[in-house]
Amino acid sequence: MSRQIEESLTVPESMAGQRVDQIASQLFEEYSRSRLQGWIKSGELTVDGKNLKAKEKLWGGEQVAISAELEDVNQWAAEDIPLDVVYEDDDILVINKPVGLVVHPAAGHYDGTLLNALLYHYPGIEVVPRCGIVHRLDMDTSGLMVIAKNIEAQNDLVDQLQTREMGREYEAVVQGVMTGGGVVDEPIGRHPVNRKRQAVVATGKPAVTHYRVLERFKHHTHLRLKLETGRTHQIRVHMSHLGYPLIGDAVYAGRMRVPKGASEQLLEMVRGFGRQALHAKRLELIHPRTGDDMAWEIDLPDDMLNLLACLSEEQ
Repeated sequence: MSRQIEESLTVPESMAGQRVDQIASQLFEEYSRSRLQGWIKSGELTVDGKNLKAKEKLWGGEQVAISAELEDVNQWAAEDIPLDVVYEDDDILVINKPVGLVVHPAAGHYDGTLLNALLYHYPGIEVVPRCGIVHRLDMDTSGLMVIAKNIEAQNDLVDQLQTREMGREYEAVVQGVMTGGGVVDEPIGRHPVNRKRQAVVATGKPAVTHYRVLERFKHHTHLRLKLETGRTHQIRVHMSHLGYPLIGDAVYAGRMRVPKGASEQLLEMVRGFGRQALHAKRLELIHPRTGDDMAWEIDLPDDMLNLLACLSEEQ
């Protein structure tokens, strides 16, 4: 089986001077570079309605459009997986994603995902690209996500992400005591050796993370973070780059630091914290139909609340 794809996005000024294929791979991250290059050659990916070569450069403001048939390699099944719905109307759905829920099927996770749940609870959403998924959270990151229930809403929300009109704030607990807040403005791309990881690399995509201290503990820090960009693992990579990796981050934290003089209770809590201590706390957006400014906040999950309580007892 196959389905028709009709997507169109505007090239932001931040990508000015890059090649058509490079820009396309950033605008349409769900498709492989080779697939996008094939669509460029076949004329199914156009720029302002024109067929361009992959190596031609763009300068911002152009409209990149895909009109193509996509073969479905897998037919994802609808599954009765409960969703914690925070807000819903005819156009958007805001959920509180739990720890452990994978957002989109991929190698090793072909079922039991948010996409499978959306197919069950919202029949017909399969006509929306990616079943309405606009942005993603890592499997072990909890918190707020917005889902588009129709193509018009999805195009609008994707544009808001790219123009940085959508606000996303997180809370995290990191190893080490930070003296104050700041901004990390470092490009992120594939790790040069371990291709399953991301890293701060000169050839990476622009990535900006703002952070401020909520509370300092004896050996750790509770942070509030705001994303300007949405790179894969951005907060985890940036905090590790600063030397303050997230508690429980098995990928970017390296060996756990054992704080001198820490109680057995704290050591047990930190060692047993089975995921990165990261929660998508606040989501802000412009409603795609009404134009209203909307915002939601969600409480920290129990595991992070228990972690903070344990850290407080060490003061």
